[in-house]
Amino acid sequence: MGIITACTMDCSDACSLIVSKSPEGSIKIKGNPKHSFTLGFTCKKIRRHGERLQSPDRILTPLWRNNKHWETITWKDALELCATNIQRFRQEPTSILHIQGDGARGVLKHANKLFFMQLGASRTRGSLCDAAGFMAFIHDFGSRENHDINDLLNAKTIVNWGKDLSRSSIHLAAAVQKAKKNGTKVILISPGDDKPDTFSDQHIQIRPGTDRFLAAAVILRLIRKNNISERILDRTKHWGTFKSLISLYDEKSLIEQCRVSKQSVDILYEAYCKNSPCATIVATGLQRYRYGGENVRFINALALISDQIGRTGGGCYYHLHSMRNFNLQWVDDTESTPRRLFRKPLIGREIIEAKAPPIKMLWVNGCNIVNQAPNTTEIIRAFHSVDFRVVVDAFMTDTAEQADLILPSALMLEQEDVVGSFGNDYIHYVAKIVEPPGEAKTDYWILTELGKRLDPAISLPDPKTCFKKSLDSKYLSTSLEELIEKGFIRANHPKISYEKMRFKHPDGKARFPIQLHDEPDPPQDYPLRLLTLVRRDAIHSQMLEKWQIMPPTIWMAEESPYLKRINKEKNVYLVSPLGRLKVNLKTSPHLHPEMVLYRRGDWTKLGGGANQLIQSDITDIGGCAPYYQQYVRVENG
Repeated sequence: MGIITACTMDCSDACSLIVSKSPEGSIKIKGNPKHSFTLGFTCKKIRRHGERLQSPDRILTPLWRNNKHWETITWKDALELCATNIQRFRQEPTSILHIQGDGARGVLKHANKLFFMQLGASRTRGSLCDAAGFMAFIHDFGSRENHDINDLLNAKTIVNWGKDLSRSSIHLAAAVQKAKKNGTKVILISPGDDKPDTFSDQHIQIRPGTDRFLAAAVILRLIRKNNISERILDRTKHWGTFKSLISLYDEKSLIEQCRVSKQSVDILYEAYCKNSPCATIVATGLQRYRYGGENVRFINALALISDQIGRTGGGCYYHLHSMRNFNLQWVDDTESTPRRLFRKPLIGREIIEAKAPPIKMLWVNGCNIVNQAPNTTEIIRAFHSVDFRVVVDAFMTDTAEQADLILPSALMLEQEDVVGSFGNDYIHYVAKIVEPPGEAKTDYWILTELGKRLDPAISLPDPKTCFKKSLDSKYLSTSLEELIEKGFIRANHPKISYEKMRFKHPDGKARFPIQLHDEPDPPQDYPLRLLTLVRRDAIHSQMLEKWQIMPPTIWMAEESPYLKRINKEKNVYLVSPLGRLKVNLKTSPHLHPEMVLYRRGDWTKLGGGANQLIQSDITDIGGCAPYYQQYVRVENG
């Protein structure tokens, strides 16, 4: 049968897995058919994971940079190097910066945070992913909650604001597909893709970054038709202010901002007001703009005033917090003094500008920050300004290349953990299936051994204690022993979020946005919006070198007026104010003419890495990276 475990990748599904091993050591990974969310199938990213585990490219020993060459050293020497440098900088602990990402998720990853918290080191804040949208929901409803995914089957209409269901969240995709087969109408709103969408009945192609104006146009229609119930408004605050804001506009000016037709407003008005209940899927892409939080807040407002919140078949679906079901007081209670914070989207700039004290040591784990954060060149310059840089990774990534010391890490299936999901209500026991190769170690082992070498020492709770304390939560009714035996448990959450329109603000009422910002015009000489969208076969930059085809491919719309300037027989470059990247140009009839599509995650050192072209900035709320605010041009060199 195999062993039940779970996926810890940075994906909302957090699949329950069954893994079997052959006598030769190869593994087979499949979805758990007895799990009501995973339903026996998984994505290509998981199915390829065995190839990453057994790759000859894995780093198997600690590596020390000696001038321009890497030397193998022992764990004893590596840990002594780390301890010596921590002791050297410990009198000013905020000169040490810990950067942790979500390359692997789980309870035990919070032990890393506990270690550096006890040290008093600086840490990061903000997000490279979804924080603008997350905070939009907090502002609007007071918390971040979803309906149970199976409630999509009760919707008469599903409006998908931008989610690429062919490349991410395949179990959400399966639920949408099932609803569609049962007669639910599915509407997609997005700037497009290189291939036609097969999950929707209708596609509204919107100008990138302008979703708030389309939502506002439908809201204006509701106001003009006096089609908003007083029962709904009684559950909100500051409706008069919001109504006055919307009434400053006319429908024509709103739809001109997003380059859609009046018929698009007709379609959405019918979906939200006539063919209800209407469920709303909010993708993370539409909040990766300067006014990304505003985009989400206007979509929420539309769902709210059209009576789609707190009812079966309705609701707004977005990323949850993957740790929301756990009790993390064992980490949080240790933070007695405020720590210096560095914003992830601006990480290069903030390291360079840090004073009193400057950053003297970096510790990076679970994050290929050089590749994944905006302005790669600036981040590399920031790394080079730091005295001692430690990167914990399994491969020689763009970030590992900038280290003084690389510590080889264990990967998924090579370590035990407990993991939650940011797309459903399940938590899972993550069973260890295979031993890490060579001398690769878990983050927990590394920091436990390092802590022993410090003076004063830093200790961490043992893993079982971390698990048990985390499971002692108001949302869970289980023990570690039961979780290990069953493999997964569903947390205690209602199937319908905000039922009877009871929200989590202190007064129980929902809120509205108070501003509607114009979308900035593109800068001179850079007319095209760069959208670095997800891949089907890899999560972020977690891919083998042999999977990456160079030069990277970009797609432009077949009707783009800027194509006529380009000779595809000559070298083609993607250009921003930060630099240029040689690319392979293709066209698609399914893209908005004002955009360029790039599949993100390929490595800078191999000739990819779109983030070297993207300027560092911050979203309106949430401290998120507005990747898609970047404008570019395409030209021959």
